[in-house]
Amino acid sequence: MAKNDLLGGALWDAYSKKVSERMDNPTHLGVLTQKDADARGAKLIVADYGAESCGDAVRLYWLVDSNDVIIDAKFKSFGCGTAIASSDMMVELCLGKKVQDAVKITNLDVECALRDDPDTPAVPGQKMHCSVMAYDVIKKAAGMYLGKSEEDFEDEIIVCECARVSLSTIKEVIRLNDLKTVEEITNYTKAGAFCKSCVKPGGHEKREYYLVDILADVRAEMDREALKDNVAKSASGELAFKDMTMVQKVKAVDSLIDAQVRPMLMMDGGNMEILDIKDSSDGHIDVYIRYLGACSGCASGATGTLFAIESVLQENLDPSIRVFPI
Repeated sequence: MAKNDLLGGALWDAYSKKVSERMDNPTHLGVLTQKDADARGAKLIVADYGAESCGDAVRLYWLVDSNDVIIDAKFKSFGCGTAIASSDMMVELCLGKKVQDAVKITNLDVECALRDDPDTPAVPGQKMHCSVMAYDVIKKAAGMYLGKSEEDFEDEIIVCECARVSLSTIKEVIRLNDLKTVEEITNYTKAGAFCKSCVKPGGHEKREYYLVDILADVRAEMDREALKDNVAKSASGELAFKDMTMVQKVKAVDSLIDAQVRPMLMMDGGNMEILDIKDSSDGHIDVYIRYLGACSGCASGATGTLFAIESVLQENLDPSIRVFPI
């Protein structure tokens, strides 16, 4: 039966030609033994890694010379065709590199190397987890050779295993670009673009950190910082009127009215009060007032007095302010 029949045409078309070729004819599938190592004066490293989520497993063989260079490598894969293809490419990327450089190979490097063109993913997103084994088994092999634990190679918390995107990178990108959705995080970092396990709970693999939670936490931190900054600026008079909260706007208008408008109104037996402040759809800030006392029936309340009040607010607070008597 053809693969198209087994997988379905649409799904099969989502795999690159390089992936399908390496599924059927892996270049580096095989075993290296101590005899091979002795014959070439190299050290044999055999590392195993298994993905608990899907049952796939890979065994990586390295022959490393006295200069720490991987002079030969093979793999055995126990899993699906995607795992075979990604393991084959992973081995190819290791060859000729020093162990210290091989450990820098990421799962995204493997996936990108399997693409037929740079802009089209090599495998469907739900199968990206099969490439995740690459980095982990390399890290294990490097640890065995260098006498280090696997954790020694991790400088940061990795949120997206597929694209190897760290927690600190995601937080920084959210802040720098004022991101508000998970989709924006994915567009900027590639985190969550593949198997999507890191997007939210309930995905292919259980994760310690999820993009939805990171986004919510960072946005909450940003809001708290903005509020604190606004309060400080408001206290020092530096905060722009349009950026104030509604309570701050009312207080600012009232303070200015008290200082420059109300004394004049009271001299003629009148007064005024602020009823509401609204942001209009055309970009203006509308201040609704009510005249009190003698001002309530004064003809100039809709002309000269209104113009004077509006001018004071525009000059001292914001030029987009409009005043409407009710």
